[in-house]
Amino acid sequence: MFAEFCTKEKSIAVIGLGYVGLPLALELARHFRVIGFDIKSERVALMKQQKDPSQELPPSAFEGCDIQFTDQSADIRSASLFIIAVPTDVDRQKNPDLNPLLRASEFVGKALKPGDCVVYESTVYPGCTEEDCVPVLEASSGLKFGTDFSVGYSPERISPGDQAHAVRHVVKIVAASDAQTLDLLAQVYGAFIQAGIYKAPTIQVAEAAKVIENTQRDLNISLMNELAIIFDRMGIDTQEVIQAAGTKWNFLKFYPGLVGGHCIAVDPYYLLYKAKKTGYDPQVILSGRRINDGMPAFIAKKLVQTLIATGKNPAQCRVLIMGITFKENVSDIRNSKVVDLVRELGDYSVQVHIHDPLANPNELAHDHHITLVDNLSGGYDAVVLAVAHRAYQSKEKAFFLQLMKEKPILFDIKGITNLKNDPDIIYWRL
Repeated sequence: MFAEFCTKEKSIAVIGLGYVGLPLALELARHFRVIGFDIKSERVALMKQQKDPSQELPPSAFEGCDIQFTDQSADIRSASLFIIAVPTDVDRQKNPDLNPLLRASEFVGKALKPGDCVVYESTVYPGCTEEDCVPVLEASSGLKFGTDFSVGYSPERISPGDQAHAVRHVVKIVAASDAQTLDLLAQVYGAFIQAGIYKAPTIQVAEAAKVIENTQRDLNISLMNELAIIFDRMGIDTQEVIQAAGTKWNFLKFYPGLVGGHCIAVDPYYLLYKAKKTGYDPQVILSGRRINDGMPAFIAKKLVQTLIATGKNPAQCRVLIMGITFKENVSDIRNSKVVDLVRELGDYSVQVHIHDPLANPNELAHDHHITLVDNLSGGYDAVVLAVAHRAYQSKEKAFFLQLMKEKPILFDIKGITNLKNDPDIIYWRL
C-alpha cells in the first residue's frame, strides 16, 4: 500500500488542523497527496491563504505541498489512511473529555472502506484507542476491525513555540494493530521524520509512553514549585538555589512556574483516571497536580501581602499582568493558569489589567470574559510579568518604572529581568 501513497494513487486525510495536525499535514503533503480537514470554516479559509491560524508556521511552510484544505465531510471519503489529531481535554471534574475524539472517530467511520487504516495522534490513556475508539469506528462504518480495517497510534510530540523541535526533528513512536499496518506507518512517517522511527510493541505501550512524558515533567515542575513555596518562607531565592544545585552533574534543572496548556496540565489526569479504573489510587501524581494547580493562588496571595506591606490597600490597587497565554511566544490561551491568577486577584478586589501581544482578544473575551489593554499606560501599583514573551524579555528598568506609582512592585514570575537587587523596585520571583 505504501507504494500507492508514493504514487499518489491513494491519499491521506488529517482530521484536526491545530498545533498538531497542521504541521503534520504539511510535512506529509511534501511526499503524499493529503486532505486536511477541520470543522472550523474560518480556520480552513486562512489555511487556503497559506496562513496558520495558530501563528506558528510561516507562509513558506505551505509551499510545495500537495494538500487540499476542507471543512466538507465528503472530501475525506477518497482517503485510505486517516490520521486523527483532535484535542483531548478534561472536564470540570478533571476527568478525560473524549467527546472530540469520539466524534472524530464517528466522522471518520462514515468514510471508512475495506482496507483502510485509522491512526490516532491525540493524547489518551492506555487502552483508549482499542477500547473506546474502535467500537465507534465499527458502529459508524458497519465494518469489522481487524478484518476490514486496521488502526494505529502515533502520539504527537509537538511543543508550541519551539521551532528547534519541529515534528521532523523528534523521534516518532508508531504502533499498530498488526505487523503489516505497523510497517506501513513506519514507512509513511519515516518519509519525513529525520530523527528516526520507534516501533512500539503494542498500541497500549505507545499510549502509555505518551501520557507519562508530560506526567514526568509535571511532577518535576511540581517539586520545584513546592520548593519555591518552602524557600519563599525562608527568604531564599529558589532560582539561585537551582543554579547552585545545577553544578552537580546529575541534577536536573527544572524551574518553578505556572503549569497550564493542553499537555502537561492535562495528560496526568488521563493516567489518574485509568489508574483508578484498575482499583489503584495514585498518590504522587495527584499531589503534583494539586501543587501546580495551586500556584496561581499562592502568587496572588503573595502579591496581596506585598501590597499591604508597602502600605497599599489591595481593593484600591491597579495591577498590570503582562502575558496571559499558557506559555511564552504562543497565542494559545487554552488552560492558561494566568487566567486563574487574574481570578484569584479579583477575589481580593484588586483591579487587574492584562496585556499580551500574542493572545487573541476575541478568544479571551469569548472564553473567559477578559479584555486586553492595547496600550500600556502608567499608574499601576504593581506589574506581574507572567509570561516570558520575546517582546517582554528586552524590557529595561525604565520601562517598568514608568508603568508604576511610588513603591513599585515587580513580580517577575519566570525571572527574566535582571532587577532582583535593584533598590528602586520591590522585586519578587518564583
